[in-house]
Amino acid sequence: MIPYADFMYFGVALYPALAALALGLAGRFSRGAILLATLIMVAVQYAGPANVAPRTVVREVWLVLAYAALQWAVAASFLRVRSRGSRPWVYYAALTLGLLPLAIAKFVPPLAPRYQLGFVGISYLTFRSLDVLINIQDGLLSSLPAGQFLAYLLFFPTVSSGPIDRYRRFATDWERRRTLAEFLQDLDAAVHRVFTGFLYKFILAYLVKRYWMDAVATGPGLLRVLSYMYAYSFYLFFDFAGYSAFAVGFSYLFGIHTPENFDRPFLAHNIRDFWNRWHISLSNWFRDHVYMRFVFGATRGRWFKNKQLASYLGVLLSMGLMGLWHGVQWYYLLYGLYHGVLMSGYDGLARWNKRKKVWGEGPLWHATGIFITFNLVCFGFLLFSGRLA
Repeated sequence: MIPYADFMYFGVALYPALAALALGLAGRFSRGAILLATLIMVAVQYAGPANVAPRTVVREVWLVLAYAALQWAVAASFLRVRSRGSRPWVYYAALTLGLLPLAIAKFVPPLAPRYQLGFVGISYLTFRSLDVLINIQDGLLSSLPAGQFLAYLLFFPTVSSGPIDRYRRFATDWERRRTLAEFLQDLDAAVHRVFTGFLYKFILAYLVKRYWMDAVATGPGLLRVLSYMYAYSFYLFFDFAGYSAFAVGFSYLFGIHTPENFDRPFLAHNIRDFWNRWHISLSNWFRDHVYMRFVFGATRGRWFKNKQLASYLGVLLSMGLMGLWHGVQWYYLLYGLYHGVLMSGYDGLARWNKRKKVWGEGPLWHATGIFITFNLVCFGFLLFSGRLA
């Protein structure tokens, strides 16, 4: 069962939601309730069969639990070793083990289609797991309670659709005890986001897909391709933002303030501004854990004479990996590199404009920036869609 994809899921999710509502109003909501609801909903969501090998079928939930057990073992073992001192090779070994299930899930099916060794949401879970390992390496975690780690990793509102939460931020909400007033505030936020999700996914995304995108999805002609480009861009936003709104709304109901994932991205006035508004949790993850670390390492190690070269290569690396995170098909990688080039190009133009003062300020310039950015972004989504493959 795919979360938030049909009304049957909401019928099932209504039971833990009503329980959370009753416990919250009574002031008796606990961390145990979050973990219990998560385990029950994960069992329901992943109750279907998985063809892990020819003539070998298991329930998908066992893959999820095996994955969680592996990640817990890797993180807990690394924490014990890290407490005795920093050993870089152990850190890289832990990262490799943390990434291994995702690599298998992404690369095995194209080579051996009869094997299914992944599950919906493994990309999101992997980045949560890596966040824990990176925090351990940085000395930011001194303990890792099993129940808290499991609740963070498999938190059911975000298990398969994001946003990508951070462990230390999640832990703050996990340890917090809400007053009745705080619960009512969270309830108001939850209702608002759930209704936004219904509007985006089940009304706007549906209308765009049925009456626009599907009508121009096939057939030759430049105008048809351009129409599909814009239709797919709007559909992708309303569908994905709808999923994220549902995830954030249900999270608030359980006292977890999952970060927002979208902030009017099509009003961005440059490409950097766009990535501060679109899939925010993913772009922030790559910024903090890939780009910043690459630039820091390059600067400290003096890998390049030109400091800007390190920054631009860091952007290309981050965005290229972001593309591969979506899938191993070439057009995902191209999509990521395309945005890496746009980000680097924008930075270079912004630096040049500081000296030449060609691009001005004011409403007209701002509107022009929005128009250009929107069209560049939509072309990127056309690459992402695979329509040009």
